[in-house]
Amino acid sequence: MRAKMRLMGFRGATVKPLNEETAAELGAELLGEAIVFGVGGLCLYLEYARQAGQARRREDEQAAAVRELREQLERLRGEL
Repeated sequence: MRAKMRLMGFRGATVKPLNEETAAELGAELLGEAIVFGVGGLCLYLEYARQAGQARRREDEQAAAVRELREQLERLRGEL
């Protein structure tokens, strides 16, 4: 892998190890951001599901109203 990177013109840089305190701080920050991102994503999904449910209910109500109007129309045609 290193040889491949060198062929592509990349030079490896040595990474010094983190001390325990810095590593814990970075880990906590990463975990906090992941939680915030997860909660935000969950909120978006729940809002989408709520909107989709409302749209479905609205369509069902409109379909029921159309059926009722057609039935009334047929009854009126029968009376005429």
